[in-house]
Amino acid sequence: MDWDKLKTFHAAAQAGSLTKAAERLGLSQSAVSRQIAALEDDLGITLFHRHARGLIPTEPGNLLNEAAHEIAAKVALAEAKVQDARDEPSGELKVTAPTALGSMWLAARLPEFQAQYPAIRIRLMLDDHELDLAGLEAEVGIRPWPSTQNDLVQRKLLGVRQHLYASQDYIARRGGPRSAEDLDNHAIIYYGPPQLAPIPGLDWAARIGRPDGAEPRPAVIEVNTIYGVTKTVQAGMGIAALPDYVARENPNLVRVLPDLQGPDFEVFFVYPSELRGSRRIIAFRDFLIEQARRWES
Repeated sequence: MDWDKLKTFHAAAQAGSLTKAAERLGLSQSAVSRQIAALEDDLGITLFHRHARGLIPTEPGNLLNEAAHEIAAKVALAEAKVQDARDEPSGELKVTAPTALGSMWLAARLPEFQAQYPAIRIRLMLDDHELDLAGLEAEVGIRPWPSTQNDLVQRKLLGVRQHLYASQDYIARRGGPRSAEDLDNHAIIYYGPPQLAPIPGLDWAARIGRPDGAEPRPAVIEVNTIYGVTKTVQAGMGIAALPDYVARENPNLVRVLPDLQGPDFEVFFVYPSELRGSRRIIAFRDFLIEQARRWES
């Protein structure tokens, strides 16, 4: 089988749609469709059920995807080791992070890393769902939750606090709350549905100042990403609990009830154990550890 066609098929099976596969591969949607159709012609089988909501692998498609996943991981590992065989850290480094953490904390620090290591090209993939590091969909993960996989190495980067924030415009229009109980008289924004939040307790603004067992405050809007919550707060819609790394990168946000603090959480630097000696990863890890030390000091 042609590896280019197989790689395209695997990307489509993982993404569940031609559009997302095309984005991952840097191809047009029509090119992805043609390669999959050509692979189906080569094999004489149908690999996907095509529906309006996306692609669903057939039984042969699932079998081929399992094999393709193993091959893709081995190819990615080989490419990574070849890049790390050079004298100086160089080559592409695939990094994944959640949207808010990646765009508001990590991205702001990448120019300094690029200046120190101009031969390393960062490919930053922002996704609020975990990419498969063991399968080398990415080589490094920056995650606000610990890894549960034994074949991954992790290092704590940050300890993060949460506080309540509003926009300057909101405070000018509505005033700030005088107490936790006074939040009942304000518009509250939080991550929703709360049970799907990647970090426990992101909806604490709905509960603080209410008796145990009481119903949470209703949200004026629920948003399913921290980045989206941040943007609605910036737009003046209400008050939300946000990680401090978000607010410190947004000077237009105002901390309200500053003595109130939500649940702490930790951010981790995670990578596959097979790449433990990678020069690119070691350089990036050490750089971010120093950045985290500066941020926390």
